[in-house]
Amino acid sequence: MDISKFKIEPDSRFKIADIEPNDTGKLESKEEAEKLLAKNIERMAELQDILYAQDKYALLFIFQAIDTAGKDGAIKHVMAGLNPQSTHVHSFKQPSAEELDHDYLWRASKNLPERGQIGIFNRSYYEEVLVVKVHNLVRSQQIPEEFITSDIWKDRYRQIRDYEKYLYENGIIVVKFFLHISKEEQKKRLLARIDDESKNWKFSSADITERQYWEDYQQCYQDTIRETSANYAPWYVIPSNKKWFSRLIISQAIVATMEKLNLEYPKLSDVQKKNLLECKQKLEQE
Repeated sequence: MDISKFKIEPDSRFKIADIEPNDTGKLESKEEAEKLLAKNIERMAELQDILYAQDKYALLFIFQAIDTAGKDGAIKHVMAGLNPQSTHVHSFKQPSAEELDHDYLWRASKNLPERGQIGIFNRSYYEEVLVVKVHNLVRSQQIPEEFITSDIWKDRYRQIRDYEKYLYENGIIVVKFFLHISKEEQKKRLLARIDDESKNWKFSSADITERQYWEDYQQCYQDTIRETSANYAPWYVIPSNKKWFSRLIISQAIVATMEKLNLEYPKLSDVQKKNLLECKQKLEQE
């Protein structure tokens, strides 16, 4: 499937309105999408095994979205076939007192994946140019006054670009997903959480409060994606009104990312091969 139209090119004048949240490509059915997703999950598992054995690259997948867009479900379904031994999911909540005593990238850095591992961030340091910007929380972050200027958001975009380039140059490959839903679809999902007792626990009155800032968030996401999409750390804007379609596109992007890497099982030296043969002979002679 061609997913290039969902990948935001660097320096583009990207507009969120250009991505239709109801888009399902040329797929005719949910069943077709699920079959393709299953194949992608199988391929991801194969590539993860090589990634782990090679122990050179790490992968970091970042999921950002408005509430109810399906981050948790996407992570659960797309990553279902991965080996949990070399996969780590970290969810970013409201910063703790300890985290506020550090720079805003600190809590991300301490949760980065090791070489050979896959890391998944459910929300991330991007909250620092989203919710913090929408609600003007920067003054509660214990930052020296002289650094809180009219350019603070431009500065943060630059810092994030530099941070992700640093990660890339150290073999940590970052790919970012924005799950894009319509305001009407969010309303439906919020009502479903209220009407279904098994989903009541997912509902929070804060979701209704945040909904009042819908346009502000849309603008912040647009600015953020424009400013921080790079060849070394691309953004994908995923139509997510249909969860089955968003999960397929995410899996396709992950497979494409892994297949571009120079992944291969470690090759043994002649000495190691000789030792392996000797071990085989000893086992066969038992």
